[in-house]
Amino acid sequence: MNMLRVVAPAADTILEHMATLADPLRARMLRVLEGHELTVSEICSILQLPQSTVSRHLKTLLDGGWVSSRREATSRYYGMDPHALDAGASRLWPLTREHLASTSSADRDTRRLAAVLARRRSRSEEFFSAASGQWDRLRRDLFGATFHLHALLSLLDPTLVVGDLGCGTGQLTATLAPHVARVIGVDGSPEMLQTARRRLASASNVDLRRGDLEALPLHDAELDCAVLALVLHHVADPARALAEVARTLKPQGTLLVLDMLPHDRAEYQQQMGHVWLGFPESQMRKMLAASGFDAVRIHTLPVDPEATGPGLFAAVGRGTARPA
Repeated sequence: MNMLRVVAPAADTILEHMATLADPLRARMLRVLEGHELTVSEICSILQLPQSTVSRHLKTLLDGGWVSSRREATSRYYGMDPHALDAGASRLWPLTREHLASTSSADRDTRRLAAVLARRRSRSEEFFSAASGQWDRLRRDLFGATFHLHALLSLLDPTLVVGDLGCGTGQLTATLAPHVARVIGVDGSPEMLQTARRRLASASNVDLRRGDLEALPLHDAELDCAVLALVLHHVADPARALAEVARTLKPQGTLLVLDMLPHDRAEYQQQMGHVWLGFPESQMRKMLAASGFDAVRIHTLPVDPEATGPGLFAAVGRGTARPA
């Protein structure tokens, strides 16, 4: 008879993990890195620690497999994925996190983390407040006048209720409205929405709402399809935004993400409030899967010869179970 053998984590590995978590600073660091990608300077701001201390503890966490890092332009981001931990760490971390939640430092860390993410958002908000009058020209100069048509061909179904999330001045909403039952446009900038309302004044099947992608003003399962067109790179927490979109979609609803491929134009972060310099395919697939999307298809869009910006991709996913 064949016996199934369960192999427990090595004792020395468990002890090494326990030694890592025994340091309160490292445990606090893991708590803020869980589900977020942060730079060293952002971690310093959240934990109120000098850079040398943060860097030393990050090296220990990297060596122990607790966190991962990736470089984007001149910045390096650190994060912790609980699903990527080994068996021993996976058992220890929930206990440690539960203990940390009751400590006096947890609430302060959480508030400072929220402030760091808010500063990321403010860069985009400041840009949109000033650029609403020239946004169409700026986007046309960067990406061409018809880039969105390539991505919308699969959505031309007259029965759909579509969400144009991050609708800006309503250019894409205006393109969709004649071909679907209803379009709900959402944007966080009052100036952008004012321009969109003027553009769409004659469209009877358009509903414009103000709101953030990470807290959408939409009911559960309100949409058949959702479109994020050149907006995800402005979002402080893209994974959270995708999970929020999943909430608003009907079962088997479709999400279309149109955004930039990875690039090295760091000036966009200062000039246009970009938070992320494009998204690699592997990262998009991981975020979409974590948000409850399957049947993901990603392809690079044809390059407009008159466009001056980075290349674009379209990612399509089908909603399934609601994300946790």
